[in-house]
Amino acid sequence: MPIIWILTHNHIVIYNAPMARAATTTDAFNAVAEPRRRQILDLLASGERPVNDLVRLLGMSQPLVSKHLRVLREVGAVEVRDEGRRRLYRLNGRALKPIHDWVKDYERFWSERFDRLDVVLEEMKEEEGDGGGDE
Repeated sequence: MPIIWILTHNHIVIYNAPMARAATTTDAFNAVAEPRRRQILDLLASGERPVNDLVRLLGMSQPLVSKHLRVLREVGAVEVRDEGRRRLYRLNGRALKPIHDWVKDYERFWSERFDRLDVVLEEMKEEEGDGGGDE
């Protein structure tokens, strides 16, 4: 946080100027950084739900759930449709594709590492089996 010094006629005042906070609605990465939004996405992955179902299942207030839904709608991760007097929310997986694309490189990395670990463990198991009969 930047510090601003203000000099007056008889003293100095130190003022901590708040830094501008990045909007959480700029992209899917920022939107899903909030754990409660991920919970909402998890619930919507099984199908459409009205806001009252989400409120009940999450144990949060309706205004708070609506706020999170608004953020998710703004990045396109959630879509809404009206059905009579109800609004039904559903997951839009296409909006989460950038996250998937980013994570899949790490998934490939870890898969290769685990494959190599399997080879090493298998070799250790064979050596242990061979060495166990010498005693």
